[in-house]
Order: sequence, then C-alpha cells, then structure tokens
Amino acid sequence: MYSTTAGMPYYVKAMLSETTFHILTTVLTFVLPPLLALYIHKDYKAYISLGPGGTPSTPLGYLKIKLLSIICLRDPLRPLPIPPHFRPQKGYFDNGALPARKGTRPLVQGVAPQRQQSQKSNEAIYKNLVSRLQSLAEDPRNRLLERTSCFEKNSSGLFTSMPITRTCGGEICHAHPSDGSMHLTLHPADAKLMLENGWGERHPLARGGWCRRFVPKEFVLIYAPRDEAEVNVVMKIVAASIWWVSGIDVNGDEQGPRRKSRDVEAVGRAMEGKECWACKAHGCGTGAVEKMTGDA
Repeated sequence: MYSTTAGMPYYVKAMLSETTFHILTTVLTFVLPPLLALYIHKDYKAYISLGPGGTPSTPLGYLKIKLLSIICLRDPLRPLPIPPHFRPQKGYFDNGALPARKGTRPLVQGVAPQRQQSQKSNEAIYKNLVSRLQSLAEDPRNRLLERTSCFEKNSSGLFTSMPITRTCGGEICHAHPSDGSMHLTLHPADAKLMLENGWGERHPLARGGWCRRFVPKEFVLIYAPRDEAEVNVVMKIVAASIWWVSGIDVNGDEQGPRRKSRDVEAVGRAMEGKECWACKAHGCGTGAVEKMTGDA
C-alpha cells in the first residue's frame, strides 16, 4: 500500500504537487496582471514621448505600432541587396564620397514615429540644415517644393514636382524638429555606403513587399548633424535622395537645367500613368503646409 520515493509516500507527493500548483496559479493570477499593466503603461508613455508622427499618438495608434513591430527589421544596419535586374545598379555616390561619421551611433527608438534619442542637433545646427534644404527648393531648376510630409504629417519636407521613383506623393525627405534627424529614400547602393560609414540606418518597416504600403524599401533615417561639417555631409545625402526620386542632380551644371540621370529617367517612363503607391495609406498631399522649423 505504501510505495515510497526518497521516503515519501506517493499520495503525499501528489498532495504537495497539487498544493504547489494552486499556490503558483494564485500568485500568477494576482501578480501578472499588475505587472503587465505596468509594462504597457510604461511602454505607452515611451511611445507618446516620441512625439507626433505618421501614426496617431493614441492607444489605437500604439496598438497598431505594437502589431507592426512583429514584422520589423531585426537588423536595420544590414544593407538592402541590389537585385541583378535592378536599374541603375550604380548609385549617385562614388566610392569614398562619404567620410566615416565620428563616434558611436546614437540611440534610435520607435517605428512610426522613429526618433533619435541621443546626439541631437542643437538649435543653430538644425536651423542651418533647414535653411540649406529650403535653398534647394528656392532654385527653380531643381523642381522642388516644400509642403507637409506625406509620411509624417506633422513636419514639412521636400517634394519633387516630377517624381520618377515611387515615393509617397513624390516626397524626397523630411526633417524632424525634435531631434534634427531626417527620413529620406536612397538608391540601395547609396544606402549601403551611408550605412557602412555610420550616417544612419534603415527604417524598421523598410523591408519591401506588403510593408511598401507604409514606406519604400529604400527608406532610411539619417542621423542628426552635430556640427557644420556634418551638415555638409547630410546635404550630400539629400542630393543623392533628390537624384534617386527625381533624376535631377542639384550639384550639376551651374548654368541652365540640372543634369538628369538617363537611368533613373527610364524608371520614370516605366511608372507613367501609375498611382502613387502610398497615397491611400498615407493620404499624401492632403495636409496643410507646415514649416520644417515648426514645433515637433
């Protein structure tokens, strides 16, 4: 009737196991919900602290981002491969066109919005960056204009009046007043060079396929410039983005029309008559004009 293991009867062990199970169940029932609620509250506050962006700063917006984070890129520093059929294969930059960024990479958090949390631009540097961007739009040869970002909706950006690479409404880039960073679209070869030299990283949703309804797969974050020399480098990257989206080289001829890439122009001819790929998802072109110097 008594069979023991280590001197303990089976029915005693069974009673202890059942009691332990009930104790653990009770502890988990009363402890886990408060801990989960505390985590969600803290995580939601962190999401709100990123400021306004393409996703509403609401509980529903937070839920949307948490769901999207499941499919986010796990390594935003890994370059996007260039398919063999991709034209043009070569980007705007030659090898050695970008210097290596000094120091460590800044802390970047969030999906939409995605924001830089350290090594931000000071006010003077950011104003210089905005002034340089606006000067590009003031030159009619560049075919650029400033209007509310299609992606962000709460800051303004540069758009081309003659897009030939698919972005949201022809948007080239937009700057973030809260930190000085930028989002823009680059040819994969240029994005690779930018990543290797430490000037930014890919957007978490820039993985192509279904995620194209949110951002292009060539969408990247450029870190905030910390001094005048870094503003110059960032403007080089902006020029590469303008070339990729419109085919115009803003650093081209001093007189007359800007040089236009024949390879990128071929992309434009293939896109003629097609709808902006992200207009329905982003509502591009529907917002009121806001300045890049506006509140974040």
